[in-house]
Formats: sequence, structure tokens, C-alpha cells
Amino acid sequence: MARTKHIATKKPKPKSSAASPSTASPSSARAGRPRKTGGQATPFQRTSKKPHRFRPGTRALQEIRKFQKTTKLLIPAASFIREVRAISYQFAPEITRWQAEALVVIQEAAEDYLVQLFGDAMLCAIHAKRVTLSCNAFNYGFIPFSFGLMCKFILELYHFS
Repeated sequence: MARTKHIATKKPKPKSSAASPSTASPSSARAGRPRKTGGQATPFQRTSKKPHRFRPGTRALQEIRKFQKTTKLLIPAASFIREVRAISYQFAPEITRWQAEALVVIQEAAEDYLVQLFGDAMLCAIHAKRVTLSCNAFNYGFIPFSFGLMCKFILELYHFS
């Protein structure tokens, strides 16, 4: 057994009662003793527990698995629609009205494109023996067309108005 330092504690004096110690109940005899808490009573005893922390990268992998299981869109719809309207106004100012289904289709295509873009960039980074994505990974990745050209392509393909 390991040697530990014991702290001297003063034992409380038993209270004098009218009943003799022989007639007192066993529970009242235990009341004067200090209680054992199971651990040592040291002044360095930790009062609060540290919050749980995951190792670096664990939380990211959990989020990747979570988002791969879901089918919902990740980009907020309102901000995406605002950007689509701004981009479409640059290419075709006469188009001001959009069908809801058209906006959902564009958002799904954009998210799929971004997922593939990040996947290709990650493969380029791994090929370069790096773990972190950099701008070079996006520059060397196979990027068939930019996001603005993709929106223009969809506009011309479906003639949305």
C-alpha cells in the first residue's frame, strides 16, 4: 500500500446527555464520529470535474459521419436564394421571378458541386503528403467550371423566369 500523508483532525467531544452511554442507541453513538467519505481529505482535493474533451480530429470525423447520413441541405436557404438572385441579376437583369423548385434544384446542385470540389481538393492535399487543405489544393484540383458559370448554365438550360 502506498504511503500517504494523513492530516490531523480534532475529534469532537461527545455531547453529555441525560441517558447513560449504556442506554444510548447505537446510531446516537455513531453521531459523534467523523464520517468517512471514501477518499482522503486533502486540501488539494479537486472540487469541480474537468469538462470532457475529444482528441483533435475526433469531433470533425463525427460531424462528417453525421452530415453524410442526412439528406437535408446544409446552406441556409434564405441567404442562398439572395445570392442566386444577385448572380442571376448580373447575367440576366430581366429575370426577376424564380420558381421555388428551381431554387431548390440550384441549391442541391451547388452543394453537390462544393462537396465534390472539397473532395478533389482533399485528394490533392493527400497526394502532396499534407493533411490540411490549402489554396494550392483548390488550384490544382479539377475544377470544370466556376459557380457563376454553373448558375448561368442552369438558367439557360431551364429558361426559368
